[in-house]
Amino acid sequence: MLAFVLIQTKPQMEHAVYNKLVKIKDIIEVHPLFGEYDLITKIEAKDFDTLGKIVVNKIRNIEGVKDTKTLTGMSRL
Repeated sequence: MLAFVLIQTKPQMEHAVYNKLVKIKDIIEVHPLFGEYDLITKIEAKDFDTLGKIVVNKIRNIEGVKDTKTLTGMSRL
């Protein structure tokens, strides 16, 4: 399954969070954003349970992460 996780960071923490996200092997891409969210990640996981563990245990545990929003989709149409 394919998912995108939108991430809000605490002020001045965007760069530090980005540097930690790019080291997580489950994350395929990380991109900075302008607007309500500061970063977006692209993740491929085998199922919803695995995705949940990645988001809760790996992304939300990063110091400086304020909030996340997960959008799930299909790998291909």
